Amino acid sequence: MRTLHAAPVVRYTLGEGAVLHDGAVLVDGGRIGAIGPLDALRAAHPQARVRRWPGTLGPALVHDGPVPDAPTPRERIHALLRLGATAVLAEHVADPGLRAAAERNEIAVVDRPRPAALAEAARADLAVFDADGACLATVLAGRLVHRRR
Repeated sequence: MRTLHAAPVVRYTLGEGAVLHDGAVLVDGGRIGAIGPLDALRAAHPQARVRRWPGTLGPALVHDGPVPDAPTPRERIHALLRLGATAVLAEHVADPGLRAAAERNEIAVVDRPRPAALAEAARADLAVFDADGACLATVLAGRLVHRRR
């Protein structure tokens, strides 16, 4: 199933990276199939489901601090998804239960921070943030895993 995630602003990278207005990211399975203007991607992929998000769509975050506290390892990992993170530094998931929860949920465990960017053929890890920086939605390997209601 192909899905177009569209937003008024699409950022290719975090920070001051390239910006696309009225853009979209085509997610094909767990990968990014294309990035471009929404109208052009809709025309090229008319069967794709379209999810429109308010705010800014861009690469998901790499969480570089302690994992939020919660009653279970699963809930702690889900807290990362609510923050817009789909990766975490290995040093913060040293506990075997927490590491297992991260792996079960396909959270990437990385040794050092990496630049977050959207690129064709990359794993479809996306996040949408409102003007205040709150995460509205998180897509992990092409699956919508968090949506603020």
